[in-house]
Amino acid sequence: MKYLSTFLAIALLFSACKDDGDCVEEITITATKPNILLIIADDLGKDAITGYDEGITKPNTPTLDSIRMSGLTFDNFWVYPTCSPTRASIITGKYGYRTGVKKASEVLSSDEIVLQRYINDKTNNAYSTAIVGKWHLSGNKSTTNPEDFGINYYEGLIKGGAEDYYSWTKTSNGSTNTETEYITTKFTNLAIDWLQEQDKPWFLWQAYTAPHTPFHAPPAGTHSQVTLAPYQEGDEPLPYYHAAIESMDYEIGRLLNSMTATDKENLIILFIGDNGSPNQVAQSPYSSRTVKGTVYQGGINTPLFIAGKGVTRRGRDANLVNSTDLFATIASLAGATTNGIYDSKSIVELLTTDKKTRDFQYSELRNNDGSETWTIRNMNYKLIVNSNGSDQLYHLRTDPYEKMNLLNNSLDAEAIMAKELLEAELLLIRN
Repeated sequence: MKYLSTFLAIALLFSACKDDGDCVEEITITATKPNILLIIADDLGKDAITGYDEGITKPNTPTLDSIRMSGLTFDNFWVYPTCSPTRASIITGKYGYRTGVKKASEVLSSDEIVLQRYINDKTNNAYSTAIVGKWHLSGNKSTTNPEDFGINYYEGLIKGGAEDYYSWTKTSNGSTNTETEYITTKFTNLAIDWLQEQDKPWFLWQAYTAPHTPFHAPPAGTHSQVTLAPYQEGDEPLPYYHAAIESMDYEIGRLLNSMTATDKENLIILFIGDNGSPNQVAQSPYSSRTVKGTVYQGGINTPLFIAGKGVTRRGRDANLVNSTDLFATIASLAGATTNGIYDSKSIVELLTTDKKTRDFQYSELRNNDGSETWTIRNMNYKLIVNSNGSDQLYHLRTDPYEKMNLLNNSLDAEAIMAKELLEAELLLIRN
């Protein structure tokens, strides 16, 4: 795979103030609007991908390696512990307590203005928009039509998962049918077909379902794992998990190779994991108790790579970035507006300049028993607040994997001040 072109788009920056005095920095792209590809991998933590120190065994991902090495790798990207809240936060730019989507399978209100509609409202319909693949923002309603939210095209898996990746329910225009083509391959074929029909700039939200369970053997030739028999309970799951990641990587490569040279030259890619790895395949320094479904780092600190047109920086970036920030970032890339809206802050400037964007990160979880958990961090400390009263405080600089809860002992003056600061900011965020 050739490295993606990184020619910098010419942009005019200016300040604008709303009537209420709220000033935002607006960005108008004066060169050709970029094509934007957001790829969401399901249940993929930092321990499951090359480019991060976490994890012992990594899958072979030459396509993602190429994207990563030609752009930026974000070390401190926070999502939600499960997939629906992460997707809702990206598509609305809002924290879950504002949308009501705080756990898997909760329903996003049709009153929300989603990212795709926002972009086209602000750019006079300059973009063709599509979501291909996993939706999971309408509970288990298989007849939902995401196009009703203002997305130009949707086709894929409405619900949270498939019982069989070779026999699954595909939704299009609110109608369903059973598909027997391997789900990752089918999602890629749908995206390729849609892209070939476009005659203006496009924003494609490509949401792969694998490597989410069930563990399975992807098609031969799309992965490098040893010959895998059909997965059975009791089998070692890691090779199957890695095979699904490798198959996804293969299909991402096929998607990119289907594009014209002009489209690839004008392309910016954002790749994320929607939450941490499943507990069955957690790798050190994480454990089965600190990955998906938890607000520990293994559950909410996931991969983010950005590369392509306009990305002139390379290597690692340590800025605090929230999943909500992708709303303002993608909107800005499209020329739609704004450096900040709702709970979203654009990180477009980070693509060319090393600067600080956030002082705090926030995530949350509605637990199965109805209780709630909130977490907030700055560069040094992380506070976890549980509605049942069992709070935790960690010094991430010296304890990045949350082994020592400082609240189990007397706090020194620095920790006391940090806790008070985080509690005050948490109160501001949630009120």
